[in-house]
Amino acid sequence: MIPVVAAAMLASMQAAPLFAQSAAAPALNDDAALSGPTFADLAMLADGNPTILRARIRQVAELPAERARGVAANHRRLYVEAETEALLAGRAPVGEKLKYLVDVPVNAKGRVPKLKKSRVLLFARTAPGRADEIQLVNPTAQLAWTPELEARLRPIVAAMLAPDAPPRITSVRDALSVEGNLVGESETQFFLNTEKDGPVSLSVLRRPNMAPRWGVSWTEIVDQAATAPQPGTLEWYRLACSLPAELPGQANLSRDPASRARTAQDYAFVLQQLGDCRRTR
Repeated sequence: MIPVVAAAMLASMQAAPLFAQSAAAPALNDDAALSGPTFADLAMLADGNPTILRARIRQVAELPAERARGVAANHRRLYVEAETEALLAGRAPVGEKLKYLVDVPVNAKGRVPKLKKSRVLLFARTAPGRADEIQLVNPTAQLAWTPELEARLRPIVAAMLAPDAPPRITSVRDALSVEGNLVGESETQFFLNTEKDGPVSLSVLRRPNMAPRWGVSWTEIVDQAATAPQPGTLEWYRLACSLPAELPGQANLSRDPASRARTAQDYAFVLQQLGDCRRTR
């Protein structure tokens, strides 16, 4: 029998917003050689500074279909009781014993996998005054724990908590391309809006007989010496997983057709250099 507390947890879970999902695609980093969550998967789950726990599952009960609305195809909603093993991130107190709801995919036989006694990583919100109840940041925010997965997650969390962490990108504000004095010479700049109004700009430099070069500046200084972020870093994630697939027309401030076309071409070049924001979740 499912405890009564699951009813309140179910109501809050159904009201929780889900993170945006994207189709899986090849990436320009080590994710392609890894099984399980990609860098973008982990960064998405850790974004927003949730409480991150390592726990061991003790009891599992499947909710009946009438009490599990909104569950994705080939998934089942479970009520889980677990024991906290470690707090990896978060300031809110959590109990030694935990209760939460999670949606898990069924196996090839259409059955819920055996989770009892298994270790998991949980990305959750806590409720004031309810240290033993947590709400996952999305219905599937439970990952099978391995030492390797935790080792991959820790630097991502540390980067997000750093004082100089790159801000979330919300949109492209302005874009402008200017020709140089030589044929084939140009500089294009893109100014981005961020969640907390932090300055972020991209620049693409083209020189005759040279490959185009681009970089990102996370300060108010537009630096021509700025470099491109390395794949598998928080800076890369902020750009690759946030920039729109095409340059918004209203952001293109270049006036003549050639300059506007070059601005759009340089934006596409930046996206190509970043590579896909590969997600498996």
